[in-house]
Amino acid sequence: MTDPGSGAFESGLDATARSAASPADRSLTSAESSAIERAAEAALRPRRLEEFVGQGVVREQLSLVLDAASARGRAPEHVLLSGPPGLGKTTLAMIIAAELNAPLRITSGPAVQHAGDLAAILSSLEEGEVLFIDEIHRLARPAEEMLYMAMEDFRVDVVVGKGVGATSIPLELPPFTAVGATTRAGLLPSPLRDRFGFTGHLDYYRPDELLTVVLRSGQRLGVEVDHEAAAEIASRSRGTPRIANRLLRRVRDWSEVRGSGRIDLEAARAALVVYEVDERGLDRLDRAVLRALCERFAGGPVGLSTLAVAVGEETETVETMVEPFLVREGLISRTPRGRVATPATWAHLGEESPDPSAGASPTLGRF
Repeated sequence: MTDPGSGAFESGLDATARSAASPADRSLTSAESSAIERAAEAALRPRRLEEFVGQGVVREQLSLVLDAASARGRAPEHVLLSGPPGLGKTTLAMIIAAELNAPLRITSGPAVQHAGDLAAILSSLEEGEVLFIDEIHRLARPAEEMLYMAMEDFRVDVVVGKGVGATSIPLELPPFTAVGATTRAGLLPSPLRDRFGFTGHLDYYRPDELLTVVLRSGQRLGVEVDHEAAAEIASRSRGTPRIANRLLRRVRDWSEVRGSGRIDLEAARAALVVYEVDERGLDRLDRAVLRALCERFAGGPVGLSTLAVAVGEETETVETMVEPFLVREGLISRTPRGRVATPATWAHLGEESPDPSAGASPTLGRF
């Protein structure tokens, strides 16, 4: 039997799959996803709020918002979802539409560069429709100002003509629910933030929650996953369901080609060795940064640009894709003089930490 709202869910997936992917290469442990990968994830997404794993506080709060709106027979207030990539913001937007049995329209901040682009989207909305704006912090300023009025008064002013002959035509909009998603909530201007009636922040997942995600995804993929294997995959997933599902698919590939087709602990470990994901979830580039920091610069401090040159990567790649996880894991410290290795870094590399009384090397490069 088809779930109510599944049509809206599928149409949203189609729109997501058509969105442009970044040309940058994406590692196995990156929380970002390409359009192709979003299509592959479609079968693994939960379609109802009760199926959504983790984020218990946000899930409970959102359930109250949706149930209260349904009881009143009105569209719920606008929803803002923030948090790191890969934690389920897009999935929750699709679930909101499915729970409301409403159509879902998907766009993104970078795709709306002119007020006319947004006006075209808003004018075609149906009553009760859910408008999902991914990366909402990247909306162009004219479109952003138009969205203020649309969210608050359900009206937009369309300007026809130019110069002294320009005429503003008010256009009434049917009640709709805007769902915004952002990885950088601090970049949202206050007038836009204030127009969202509900704001939910998504946090990284606990290992037990990721274990549930892996076991559930294994069932959806039609593969048998041992509890120990699922726990191993979950422990290397950086607290991110998107990475957990990606690793699961790669382990499945290894098991089907070189194993028995069943994912046990031995298969999971062997596959993750092939894909160079270690027991803490670090990949090749992560370890290269740590080794450069410890072996070439004696643990630092060292400037970010110098560290990036040492591993043959762009500074932005190291700063945005590598450093956040290493800092969160306590493997790198950021200081005014540069990046510094911690005792945990040396321990992870299987090396002894140098004598702190020997002094630190001079700062290298900018930071």
